[in-house]
Amino acid sequence: MTSDEIKEHLKQVKYPGFSRDIVSFGLVRSAGCADGVAKVSLALTTSDPKLPLQLKTEVEKCLRALPGVKETIIELSVAPAKPAATGGNLGGNSAAPKTIKYAVAIASGKGGVGKSTFAVNLACALAQLLAAQGRPGRVGLMDCDIYGPSVPLMMGLQGRPEVEGAGAEAMLVPMVRHGVKVMSMGFLVDDNTPVVWRGPMIMKTIQQFVQNVRWGELDVLLVDLPPGTGDAQLSLVQTLPLDGAVIVTTPQPAATNVARKGGLMFQKVNVPLLGVAENMSYFTDPAGQRHPLFGSGGGILTAEKLGTTLLGQVPLIPAIREGGDTGEPVVVSSPAGEAADVFRTIADTLLARLAQPAVPRM
Repeated sequence: MTSDEIKEHLKQVKYPGFSRDIVSFGLVRSAGCADGVAKVSLALTTSDPKLPLQLKTEVEKCLRALPGVKETIIELSVAPAKPAATGGNLGGNSAAPKTIKYAVAIASGKGGVGKSTFAVNLACALAQLLAAQGRPGRVGLMDCDIYGPSVPLMMGLQGRPEVEGAGAEAMLVPMVRHGVKVMSMGFLVDDNTPVVWRGPMIMKTIQQFVQNVRWGELDVLLVDLPPGTGDAQLSLVQTLPLDGAVIVTTPQPAATNVARKGGLMFQKVNVPLLGVAENMSYFTDPAGQRHPLFGSGGGILTAEKLGTTLLGQVPLIPAIREGGDTGEPVVVSSPAGEAADVFRTIADTLLARLAQPAVPRM
C-alpha cells in the first residue's frame, strides 16, 4: 500500500468543527505501511488539549479499516497556538499586524442571509461611533469571500489598491470610503474572471491580506468570511488571533440550524462568540404593522443554544438593498432611519463587549 493510497483513505477524517479533511489542510506530514504496520505523522497547531487525542483516535480508526493493517503508529507534533498580547493588540502570530486592537469575524453558516451587507453597515456604524469619539479612520474591513467578493460594490469602491515598497517589503494600501479601510479580492481580479482556486491558494491569499496590507492603527478590524466552515475559516484562525466572532442569520430554521454549526466551529477553535445578529427580521408596512416574513424567534434561539446574546434584529427594508447596490450603505445614506439606528446599537454593544476583560483571548 502506497503513501498516496493511505492519504487518500485519510481524507475520511475531518478536522473537528470543519467540513474539510486533515489531508486537504496539510496536517498529514507522512504516511506509509510495511508488514501490516501503518505509520502516519501529523503536525497540529492548537491550544485545545482534547483535539490531538481526538484526531489520533479518528486516524487510528480509519487506518485499522484498511485491509492488511494489523497495527498503527501515529506520531503527533503539536505546537501551541500563541495567545494574543495583553491590551488587545494582536501578538499571537509574529507576522500578524500589531497595530490592530480587536479583530472580529463576521460569519454565517449558509449563504443568502445578508452577511456582507451586515458587515458593511456594521463597519460604517463603527466608523461613525469612533469618529464621534475623536478616533476617525480606525475601522478596517477585510473581505475574505474569495469566490464572491461583494464588499467593493457595497462600499462604492473601484480600481486597484496602491502598493508601497518593493519586493519582500511590498505592502498593499487598503482603499478607504465612508471612514472604513477596505481590502478585498474584488480589487485584485477582473470582474469577468472567476476565481477557481484550491484550498492552499485561498489560505495564502488570506495570510497576505493579514500580513501584507498596511492597515495602520485600527480599533476594530471586521473580517467578512464566506459561508461555511472550510479553508477560509481555518486559515483565518491560524493566521490572525481573533477577539471574537459575530454570527449572522435570518429567522427561519433553514438558516438558524446551519448558523448554529458555524458558531460551534468558532467555539471549537477557541474563538469567543460575541453574539448573534438576526437579519431580515421583519418588514414594516405603511400602517406601521410588522410582518415576520421569514418567521420569528430564530435569532434569539440560536444565541441561546450557543450560549451567547442576540445583538440586534435588522429590519427588511428596500433601503438596505439599495444602499448595497449603489455603494452608499444605509447607515451612511439614511443615518436617521430605523435600520441605521439598529446597526449603531449593535456597533455600540459590540465595542462594549470587546472592552470587557471577561471576553477570553485566543
